[in-house]
Amino acid sequence: MIAVEALACLQELADPKVRAVALTHGASEACLGVKMGDIRALAKPIRDGHGLALELWETGVDEARLLACLLFQPKRLGGAQLDAMVREVRYPQLADWLNAYVVKAHPEKEALRERWMADPDPGAARAGWSLTTERVAKSPEGLDLGGLLDRIEAEMGGADEFARWAMNFCLIEIGVRHAEHRGRAVAIGEKLGCYRDYPTSKGCVSPYAATAIPEMAKRLG
Repeated sequence: MIAVEALACLQELADPKVRAVALTHGASEACLGVKMGDIRALAKPIRDGHGLALELWETGVDEARLLACLLFQPKRLGGAQLDAMVREVRYPQLADWLNAYVVKAHPEKEALRERWMADPDPGAARAGWSLTTERVAKSPEGLDLGGLLDRIEAEMGGADEFARWAMNFCLIEIGVRHAEHRGRAVAIGEKLGCYRDYPTSKGCVSPYAATAIPEMAKRLG
């Protein structure tokens, strides 16, 4: 498959209703309106699709870039190349897929994390906080958790929404995974009030840290 063929497949799968919803969630005007499940199904039979992924990314079409995230071979991307990619993204769904399938599998992710945590660019900051959240949960050794809470308390309220979302989940993860910091994490959530009124489906955990932390900690046991 080549990029032109992949785009044609995506265009056939496009649905105006899906596009309308995606636009309300931050998709770009280049969005086609393809369901996430259809993008996954399109990617499944493709083997050695890294070259195709590079071409798809350059189209700027949201669904093409989502498909690219499933096809990239992270080890074949240079650190500078990946850095440029995260700075281009402002669509939360695309940022989440890029972070989950590419950034977190990249061999330079720790060096990039440290750089992005000090970067004012919202895309870089979101990627940095996402990687930090992963470390809080899986390999917290060497992290200054108290210092992270200091930053979150001082910066999250005024942060760009694109980065704030990732900072909030880092706050939640610290509170859930590290009981010695739980009380302070809950207090910060209450003080800042971020996502206090966020609409949450029945059975799902609210992203409001003050309620999410104790609920998730209880589930974790």
